[in-house]
Amino acid sequence: MRSRSSWMTLLGAAPVVVLALLLSACGGGGGSASTTANSSTSSNSNGSGSSTSSSGSTVTNTSPSPQVLAANAVRVTVDSGVSNVPNMPFVSITICAPGTSNCQTIDHVLVDTGSWGVRVFASQLPASMSLPQQQDGSGNLVAECMQFFDGYTWGAVKLADVQIAGEKAAALPIQVIDPGYASLPGDCAAVGAARNTPAALQANGILGIGVFKHDCGANCVQQAIPATYYGCGGTSCTSIPLAQTYQVANPVPYFATDNNGSMLSLPTVSGGAPSVSGQLVFGIGTQSDNALGGAQVVGVSPSNGTFTTVQNGTTYTRSIMDSGSTGLFFQTTLMPACASPNSAYYCPSSTQQLSAMIEGVNGTTSAVTFSVGNAMSIAQTDSGDSALPLLAGPAFVTSTVFDWGLPFFYGRNVYAAIEQQSTPGGTGPYVAY
Repeated sequence: MRSRSSWMTLLGAAPVVVLALLLSACGGGGGSASTTANSSTSSNSNGSGSSTSSSGSTVTNTSPSPQVLAANAVRVTVDSGVSNVPNMPFVSITICAPGTSNCQTIDHVLVDTGSWGVRVFASQLPASMSLPQQQDGSGNLVAECMQFFDGYTWGAVKLADVQIAGEKAAALPIQVIDPGYASLPGDCAAVGAARNTPAALQANGILGIGVFKHDCGANCVQQAIPATYYGCGGTSCTSIPLAQTYQVANPVPYFATDNNGSMLSLPTVSGGAPSVSGQLVFGIGTQSDNALGGAQVVGVSPSNGTFTTVQNGTTYTRSIMDSGSTGLFFQTTLMPACASPNSAYYCPSSTQQLSAMIEGVNGTTSAVTFSVGNAMSIAQTDSGDSALPLLAGPAFVTSTVFDWGLPFFYGRNVYAAIEQQSTPGGTGPYVAY
């Protein structure tokens, strides 16, 4: 979601909204197929398309039983959520005033491996909870404009104890989204649409647990980045550089244990399903439930978290692994986009079976097969389903970006190893599956 250089991953942008409207207008039932857990094929990485027939909707729990959760694991659900948007994985998190038992549990917080940091709404915190606001080394009160493809969230950076399952990150800098905080800077407003309510964000918050520790990192330390961090006094806010220690932070590396990464485990979905349950497990190789096993370790750029995908002869050098995206998003000539106003998604004449080669910066190569369905047909036949593994489109991504969104995660254990943290697969950052 967040740009660490010049691109952003997809959350709450037009494709999400378009399909939500499309689904609410249509009815029916049916579905098609998806991939299985930790699978690797020897398919040609150029991935020519072929047709496949539709099959009945099924869900196979390849992940550990969601009824049995260890202290380092939390239940993940893909359901109708806040706005009936498909392919959004949610957890509940607890926010506490630092060092106290004054806490609030917030449900339907989006699990996002494509961003870094915790974001909740001021409107969801009780008036009795007073979270101290973050100050930089000069004593400025810190606020943030968090950028998306087509919009932003705005609010103060505050300190909170963040509890998820049996894990806690103490006095963590988080963004408290609040459209009424201070005076919205003009360069932030110019980013696009305001996502400052749960309905506009389509979630009650964001749990960013990708491969980096902070949401801007070194980019923001030496110079002020427009529409990013601000120092505020009264109602006036000025763009400022910000040391990493003060930035909104990924909670995982600040847990006392199980702090080197995470594993998102979701069941296989064939066709569509009203809802599915899985687990978000913290740590990699730290407990019996998060062993790396035979997962393929794909090294990512230490500056922006990208790797390479080759599909149908096209090389996408800025590929990302992003549970916060509602589909697979990439530009291709293999399939037509749906007719306007639904051109965010692909509408092939029949379900396409494709293949691609994922290439890590560490030299690892991994062949992947996936399927893409007709989004208009899916909206008609799978109306009311929240887990839709066949969604893909060209929305917002450039010709160099392949966004492996939530459909990739169904039927897999997908790991995100955090920068500078030691794991059985080597030192992060990397993704694995």
